[in-house]
Amino acid sequence: MTDKFYLEEAIDDLHTLLDMTRWATSRFNDAELYFGHGTDNAWDEATSLVLQALHLPHPILSSVGEHILSSRLTKSEREKIAELVLKRVQTRMPLPYMTNEAWFCGMPFYVDERVLIPRSPFAELIQNHFSPFVENEPSNILDMCTGGACIAIALAHAYPEAQVDAVDISSDALEVADINIQEHGLSHRVYPIQSDLFTSLEGQKYDLIISNPPYVDAQDMADLPEEYHHEPELALAAGEDGLDLVATMLRQAPMYLNDGGWLFIEVGNSEVHMNERFPGLEVIWLEFENGGQGIFAVNKDTLVQYFSSKD
Repeated sequence: MTDKFYLEEAIDDLHTLLDMTRWATSRFNDAELYFGHGTDNAWDEATSLVLQALHLPHPILSSVGEHILSSRLTKSEREKIAELVLKRVQTRMPLPYMTNEAWFCGMPFYVDERVLIPRSPFAELIQNHFSPFVENEPSNILDMCTGGACIAIALAHAYPEAQVDAVDISSDALEVADINIQEHGLSHRVYPIQSDLFTSLEGQKYDLIISNPPYVDAQDMADLPEEYHHEPELALAAGEDGLDLVATMLRQAPMYLNDGGWLFIEVGNSEVHMNERFPGLEVIWLEFENGGQGIFAVNKDTLVQYFSSKD
């Protein structure tokens, strides 16, 4: 059967929100799509697609109840959902790029193919205020490799008195960051800055530096599912072991951290290369209740001592 047949059949024969969600799930499973941009299974992906297509907030199932799934849809609504399902299957484009909406730390953000789709375990750290590492509320925070500024904005919400610098080398990414900063009304506290890592930050000092940099190694880049090829390669690839940018940040961060300051970096699967690249560096690998791995914490003093012993 052709995609056109499935499309017309769904529009004609299905009627409720639940009908469309079940049908989308079946199409996604049949196409063997990859999920990893906000969902991890076909049902959740289908639910997210249907709710976004109908401009319904994500929490509606818990706030209104699952009886909303029996709501009947107009033909134009069914057409919109069916066309989005077909596009997801045919193009393998991640859903957030199709709807220009992604969620992070319980907040919606604008995304397009100029930036990565937020999916970092940093959300849990931010919501827990980096306990037990950060004891006093930071005044100045740096989000390095900010992309669409989702982490920077979440940090600004978590620390309402702090100034957050949102830094990225990509001017395209910073255009998206500015959209989100304006949308969240934070232009007075979150500042997008174009910089190749710390290059344009001379003289700045921070209590807390956060970074979700490019960290995909060469082997993983070659094996990425098709969905990831819609994301900017500049924001993914980081050399043979995935740690090229991390190496620069670790060495330079002490110059930009206040005394007692902490650095948190996400390296994902490239965690396996850390000991080889930085033998003897005592970083703290974090565990997450909500899943995820590959983020470490290290304080200024540890970095100073480590690199002074190498020089």
